[in-house]
Amino acid sequence: MIHSGENEVVVLGGGCFWCMEAVFERIPGVESVVSGYAGGHAENPTYEAVCSGETGHAEVVRVEFDGAKIDFDGILEAFFASHDPTTENRQGADVGSQYRSVILYTREDQEVRSRAMVKRIDASGRHARPVVTELKPLQTFWPAEAYHQAYYERHPFAGYCRVVIAPKLDKLGLTSEALIK
Repeated sequence: MIHSGENEVVVLGGGCFWCMEAVFERIPGVESVVSGYAGGHAENPTYEAVCSGETGHAEVVRVEFDGAKIDFDGILEAFFASHDPTTENRQGADVGSQYRSVILYTREDQEVRSRAMVKRIDASGRHARPVVTELKPLQTFWPAEAYHQAYYERHPFAGYCRVVIAPKLDKLGLTSEALIK
């Protein structure tokens, strides 16, 4: 795939934003990752409101990446490898619409490429069930509260980080060992 050489932004949700943030912070070519909320109807959502399921938001990460170092398909491959896109409103023990699989694209070519990737994944037989990832244009991204940002880096020994995030990073070859000193 030809790299565009320009920075792009996409907003992705695949379960808890702490997991997605920890994954994308380790992908070469990703310039910044911010945890937040998107895809809902309420203004200025809070963590508590999003967790209630009443705002319609998903926990997401805003990913800015350098197209000269990684293309959009590379971002999508990391996204689909880092969660189960066939479970609706659930990732492991995290259950609720805030944990849905979603791609909130910022460019028309991202929509086209996302739809093509979903078709390829479904046709590949990689999963026993079809991909249920929601695809829609980004309306508004709301950054999450400060205590959610860089959560894994600040709390590598917290239970959720040790039981869920660290094994995911290891499985993806994004080893967490360098962070735990």
